[in-house]
Amino acid sequence: MKTLLLTNEYPPHIYGGAGVHVDYLSRELAKLMEVEVRCFGDQDERIGNIQVEGFGLGTPEMKCPKPLQSPLGASRRCVDFNGAGITADLVHCHTWYTHLGGIMAKLNYGIPLVITVHSLEPLRPWKREQLGGGYDFSLWVEKTALEMADAVIAVSEETRKDVLSLFKVKEERLSVIHNGIDLNEYRPTENPEVLRSLGVDPDRPYVLFVGRITRQKGIIHLVRAIRHLNPGFQVVLCAGAPDTPEIAAEMQQAIAVAREHHGEIVWIEKMVTRPEAIVLYSGASVFVCPSIYEPFGIINLEAMACGTPVVASAVGGIKEVVVDGETGFLIPLAQMTESPFEATDPAAFAADLAAKINLLMADPELASKMGVAGRKRAEEFFGWDAIARKTERLYAKLLQR
Repeated sequence: MKTLLLTNEYPPHIYGGAGVHVDYLSRELAKLMEVEVRCFGDQDERIGNIQVEGFGLGTPEMKCPKPLQSPLGASRRCVDFNGAGITADLVHCHTWYTHLGGIMAKLNYGIPLVITVHSLEPLRPWKREQLGGGYDFSLWVEKTALEMADAVIAVSEETRKDVLSLFKVKEERLSVIHNGIDLNEYRPTENPEVLRSLGVDPDRPYVLFVGRITRQKGIIHLVRAIRHLNPGFQVVLCAGAPDTPEIAAEMQQAIAVAREHHGEIVWIEKMVTRPEAIVLYSGASVFVCPSIYEPFGIINLEAMACGTPVVASAVGGIKEVVVDGETGFLIPLAQMTESPFEATDPAAFAADLAAKINLLMADPELASKMGVAGRKRAEEFFGWDAIARKTERLYAKLLQR
């Protein structure tokens, strides 16, 4: 059996959870079958049973409006994915950026199409700020691909429900296979020098956020919660790659205001390396994930594997990762509006976040107990080897069919 994985992100160019997923899944699948990865970038290597090829634009500079460059650039790469020839038994797409490539592979080469849903475009209306009219294209290509796919994999039960409510996908074609974690890599790891190099004082406790500056990740809610936090600990915001200049400016302004209330804010304005992230997770007293939409939330699992309790929004797949009162706390969004996944009272949500953070920061014994429980849960339910075997069985069923 040979699988072709189509993905926007692949090492060394990873900025989100979908890229992390494909990285580890490809490595585990390669223990079971031949794996070919086609991605956005300049990669060109063979690692054991994995062949990786990156695709750049390779055409004259675009003259379209800037918001359209991302979706149109993705479409060009999808055509090139197919033009390079396909010898795999099936094609497996990750994120809407590659869906056009999967559609073409299914139709042109007559192979089954598998799609893993890491997020859903109708539930991310703020993407219009970033993509303009390209958002309408992303909605169309995602809907078209999901409804013609031979198999759809949801990364959580909540995502499965969303797929069924938003698209015409037959239940027998829809499966749930959770994201996973490399438990040998993500484990408690102390390194004071790494913390110092990032501007964090390793001798003082800190609460941590790791993620992109985007509406989805809800970092603005956390920054607004800082005014309610008790003194005596650091707030470390490892946050870069803003979606738009507007949200970057909003973040700058919000942090300036927050610093008037709390003098120990450390803002790491870059996407840190994986080893640096593991040290940050391990040293934190509390990890915070204030996302307003999260199909799975792999960052919470990363923190738990490093023995850190989590305070997170009670949305999407987070509720299947974090156990409220056992591995951390879940904070419901106060109330839903017509705009998906937005709270009607952001101030109340920020205050609720702060209250649970303060509780754990004031009770190291409880925080430690929840951290131990989080590591145990990661070990019991989220190993990548089991996820790869489930994926292999799904492939086999499709090919038998």
